Order: sequence, then C-alpha cells, then structure tokens
Amino acid sequence: MAIWLLLDIVAAFVLDLFFGDPHWLPHPVRFIGLLINKTEKGLRNYINRGTEGDSFASVTCTEDELRKSKRLAGIFLTIIVVGTTFFTVLIILKLAMLISPILFHIVNIYIIYSSIATKCLAVEAKKVYRELINNDIERARKSLAMLVGRDTQSLSRKETVRGVVETTAENTVDGVISPLFYAVLGSLFGLGAPLAYAFKAISTLDSMVGYMNEKYIDMGRFSAKADDAANYIPARISGLLLPLSAAICGMNGAQSFKIMLRDRRNHKSPNCAYPEAAVAGALGVMMGGNNVYFGKVVEKPTIGDAYRDFEALDIKRTIRLMYCSAILALKLFALIYTVVHCYLI
Repeated sequence: MAIWLLLDIVAAFVLDLFFGDPHWLPHPVRFIGLLINKTEKGLRNYINRGTEGDSFASVTCTEDELRKSKRLAGIFLTIIVVGTTFFTVLIILKLAMLISPILFHIVNIYIIYSSIATKCLAVEAKKVYRELINNDIERARKSLAMLVGRDTQSLSRKETVRGVVETTAENTVDGVISPLFYAVLGSLFGLGAPLAYAFKAISTLDSMVGYMNEKYIDMGRFSAKADDAANYIPARISGLLLPLSAAICGMNGAQSFKIMLRDRRNHKSPNCAYPEAAVAGALGVMMGGNNVYFGKVVEKPTIGDAYRDFEALDIKRTIRLMYCSAILALKLFALIYTVVHCYLI
C-alpha cells in the first residue's frame, strides 16, 4: 500500500503539470472558501449579538474585551475550517475504499492533484508576460491584480514584472512545495490527501482573512500565524532547492544561495523572504521596497542586489525556477518517504 500512496502523489504531480486547474472543473478550494465565509459570518453575528447584550454582554462591552473575543473567534474559525476540511477528505477516501481500492486511488490522486498549483501559477504569470510583450500595460496590471493583494493601477512596467516575480517565488512554497510536503508526510500514515487539504485550508484562510487591516487584524490573526507555522519547513526547503534549481537552469546558483542566506529575514513574514531572496539572487535583481495595499503605502525591506533592472523575461526565468524546484522537491520528498518507510516504520 505504501508504494502506491507515493505513486499517487507522483501521478497527481504529473497531472498538474499537464492539466493545471481546468476552469470547467469546480475546484475544491471554492468549497473551502464558502465554508470560511459562512463560518466567519456566523461567528461575527455571534460576537455582534454579544455587544448588544444577548450573549457576550459581560465580556465584550469594552474595546479590549471585544478584541479578545474576535481573536478567540479567529481561533474557532481556523479549527472549524481546517478540521472540517481534513475530516471531509478523510471520510470521502474511506467511502471510496469501501467501494473499491481502485476508486480510492483515483479519488486520492484527484484530491492531491487539486492541491498543487504549479501549472496554474505558470499560466497566470505567463498571461502577464504576454501582455507586457504586447505592450498592454493596463491588461498586465489587471492580470497581476488577480495574483496579488497590492494595488496595481499605477505600477510601471518594471514594477509589474517585479510583482509577478515576487508572487511566483512566494507561491512556489504556498502552491507547490508545501502541498507536496504535506501530501508525502501524511502518506506515511495513510493521510496524504487529508493533510494536504488541511494545509490548503490554512492557506486559503490566510488569503481570505489573514490581513492586518481593521476588519481582520484580530479575527484573522490566528489564521495568519497558522499559515506561518505550516509553511515554516517548506519555505526553508525552498531556500535550498531554488539555488540548486538556479544552477541547473544556467543561472547564478551561488549568488542565489548567498542572497538567500543574507536576506532570508528581510520580510515581515518568517517565510516569504526565503524563496524571494533565492530568486532575487538567481536573477540579479532587487525585490521588496514600497508597495500600495488598499490605498496605503507599505514600506518593505529590500531583498537582493540591483545588478540590473527587471525585464519581462524575468517572469519566464522565475517560472523555470519554480518548475525545477518543484521536481527537485518531489524527488527529495519521495526519497525521504522511501527511506523512512523502509527503515523506520
């Protein structure tokens, strides 16, 4: 059974490389998004009733206690969404196994496949690249806005390229290495798909509520911290695999590793600077600096050295790094899985 679970992950990875996320096929993450919206709304309604004297009257009348209530609600939000996602996937797989082992593997492959976003990231990044090549900066900005949380309306051509490179580097962890990591880790215990989707639920929570704005600074706090914890190991793995990928792809692998070590803490996130610094070093460019989020200028530390300006081809170079590091990650995780299963379990 163990080798088949590993082969399921390999098959899922290959399917993602070829097919990505077809628009006609409802993606399971949409259902996670709906669950988040419904749960958040219910928790906020409960808190609001408390401020009016119905449920939390004695503990939510002050601003400080209201913030504590929102933070507690944020913890419940994360537990409910992640727990529901994990056990839903587990039950689906158990039912599939009762019907047929073949059906189990088909469902297992599909669920893991849908948790990986390698081709989807490449497709969206290439869309911006094509629009820049066609000198359609307005459409390029709009396409970038679908990938990032920053305001893109006034970005220059170089800033647009920087935005694509940064988000592709960051999502090499969130959308590729982390799902593979948890799929392989979970498969050691027969829980590959449930654990991969538990991570996906955490990642989706972070993208929906993990903001530092007035609405989510308290309620989204726990989700953001959970995402930091979930990506902690995969981000550091990316800090090793991306420089190796740079060397394989004919870029500056030594500089990539050097900049990763130097600038790995130059971000408010404990994880994002690892892949971004590695890519910046490989390309010889500088990331970070000022960005505008929801109309407010946010100053970030710089990452990398500006040996040259960004150019559109940097998008394609970053995509190559992502693909190469994804393949290396799968090989590494498969090797570790085999060793652990053969000698330790």
